[in-house]
Amino acid sequence: MLLIDCPHCGPRDENEFRYGAQAGIAYPDTPSELTDAEWAAYVFLRDNPKGWFRERWFHTHGCRTWFVVERHTVTHEIRRSP
Repeated sequence: MLLIDCPHCGPRDENEFRYGAQAGIAYPDTPSELTDAEWAAYVFLRDNPKGWFRERWFHTHGCRTWFVVERHTVTHEIRRSP
């Protein structure tokens, strides 16, 4: 069980949150010019590192805000991102 530190509500159980995928994925500058393969890569392909990884989380059962944390993908240790 993960203990996630919400910036507004403090430490809470992971059941109060929803995972929002990898943080820092920029929307394409010219989406109308992307091929189907490029769209598929944008929508579905994400990094899968062994180590620290920036993730977005949504506090569904609390303040209802999005925030970014860093989670270690092996130990599941969580730390706040700047």
